[in-house]
Amino acid sequence: MPFPRRKSLKTLVLSLFLATALLCVLAVNITGQEQPASTTHDDSDKEKSEAQSAPDVAQSSPRERDHSLQLGVGDLIEMTVYDVPELATKTRISSTGDIYCALIGPTHVAGLTTEEAADLIEKRLSAFLKDPYVSLFVIEYASQGASLLGEVAKPGVYPVLGEQHLFDLISASGGLTEKAGHSITVTHRSDPDKPVTVPLSRNLSDNPESNIKIFPADTIVVRKADIVYVVGDVGRPSGLLMDANGLTILQAVALAGGTTRTAKLSGVKILRKGPSGMIETPVELKKILQARAPDLSLQANDILVVPSSTGKILAGRTLEAAMQAATIMSVAAIP
Repeated sequence: MPFPRRKSLKTLVLSLFLATALLCVLAVNITGQEQPASTTHDDSDKEKSEAQSAPDVAQSSPRERDHSLQLGVGDLIEMTVYDVPELATKTRISSTGDIYCALIGPTHVAGLTTEEAADLIEKRLSAFLKDPYVSLFVIEYASQGASLLGEVAKPGVYPVLGEQHLFDLISASGGLTEKAGHSITVTHRSDPDKPVTVPLSRNLSDNPESNIKIFPADTIVVRKADIVYVVGDVGRPSGLLMDANGLTILQAVALAGGTTRTAKLSGVKILRKGPSGMIETPVELKKILQARAPDLSLQANDILVVPSSTGKILAGRTLEAAMQAATIMSVAAIP
């Protein structure tokens, strides 16, 4: 009986050994089959990572990309070439659309963006330099500017870069002058036959709807305020600026310092230029002052004439002479 038990034990040990060896072989085979798949996956991830990083490299160009603005005649350009300071220059685009560059001569850049122009110059310089890098900077966008004229502090051409509005340019010009009127005319380049007139007040925020968009090559004219003139027997004869609500006779007389004591209130008149010459319109200023007649509105360039009264002048002189005579007599009567 002992022998069969020993044989059974040996058989069991042998079976366990064979099973373990079989498991090891299977494990090696499985590992060997999975390794290529893992390598393929790693390679795929690596390629995908490189593909994703490629656009980032392309987008990291040091030159700013702006395709919305094109160079034009009159623009002032500053050009620099990396590591070649001798080629640095400032030049204005000529009437033919060219700029002059050392080594390569005139180069047509009108209608190109700064990036496209720099690329063109680089290609032409590559015949003389190894891997040249050109940088262009626009100092003055004359072709991308709007003309601002009239009653502003600094009339001139102002750049219109990106989205610009009317009030932006007025602010850049230093604001309105004291003689600025109450309307602005804007002529768009796209529609030169139909100028746009917008209302304007001294406080720009009062008319937000007037803050219209401005485009390159537009022309803006700030009109001078309308003027009426008050002359004759008043405290301060002068020209008066009309506001948006106009100016009446009483307002004009008050702004001119009022009438003097020798003014002939019944002889006041308005001189107004008509198609056939000056037209005289009598004004009953005395009745207006007494609220017995309506106050009339004046028009631009009207002349309000307040004449002198001869009788009042003579009466004044007579009174003055009498006072002088009385003074002399009183002095002579003193012992």
